[in-house]
Amino acid sequence: MAHRISWLDVFAERPLAGNGLAVVDDADQIDDESMLALAQEMRLSETTFVQSPDDDGADYRNRIFTVEGEIPFAGHPSLGTAVAVARWRGLERASFVQETRSGLQPIEVSPDGGRWRAEMVQNEAEFGTELDPEAVMHSVRLNFADAHQDLPPQVVSTGLPTAIVPVSDPDSLVRAAPDFDSIDLALRGAQPRAGETPSFYLVWVDEEAARARARMFARVVPGGEDPATGSAAGPLGAYLAAQAGRERTVISQGEEMGRPSVLEVEMVEGRPRVGGGVIPVIDGEVSLPR
Repeated sequence: MAHRISWLDVFAERPLAGNGLAVVDDADQIDDESMLALAQEMRLSETTFVQSPDDDGADYRNRIFTVEGEIPFAGHPSLGTAVAVARWRGLERASFVQETRSGLQPIEVSPDGGRWRAEMVQNEAEFGTELDPEAVMHSVRLNFADAHQDLPPQVVSTGLPTAIVPVSDPDSLVRAAPDFDSIDLALRGAQPRAGETPSFYLVWVDEEAARARARMFARVVPGGEDPATGSAAGPLGAYLAAQAGRERTVISQGEEMGRPSVLEVEMVEGRPRVGGGVIPVIDGEVSLPR
């Protein structure tokens, strides 16, 4: 059975930057095994499948798959899927409520100078375990001196747990190299749910401007690094609001991968609103079994 499919670059300022996403339409009759098989075929950070919602307050259900399986929530797949749905429905701008396994999230999409812009209000942040700075630094082959002296590493979630790990200078980001066995050890005991290891978000915060640079390391991402991570930008925004009173931050990510990305996060009534550019790249069809 043929389904519409769109490939979009999310948190991108130009085509072939940001984080790539494949979105499949009309997926009510696609079984979970076929969804996972397509996600593995695409080899992207995530592939999403648009279904009819179960909740009366939602416009559609967004099923989000990595190459290893379904996850409850993610940032760039939420924004990119909203743009794909707007385009399929012939809308130039739209206000959607998506349904994910982590709940309902409102998303706004609009045209933005030849591309699209999407913004999402994420769930209220849950602040979890503070982590051992020395252990988390060693897990990415850095030294304890590279850790930020005033901002402690901590697990924060707005739908997907993220270890926010601040460093003292931007050069530390360039030198970082993940050892995933060591990361698992450093995050042991920080899992909100059994078997759910938080993603590792290494960040440098520019204290003189409302900016930050970041790298995301995770086993489930092909190649072990993600070029743009909206599900981490929201927790970072909430973390900086709590730790430093900062209400808005622009995050640069993906530069070390050759996929420069820009993520904007602003606190709105205690919840992070995450936004950025979305650029459609490819439209087509994919044949999948029912």
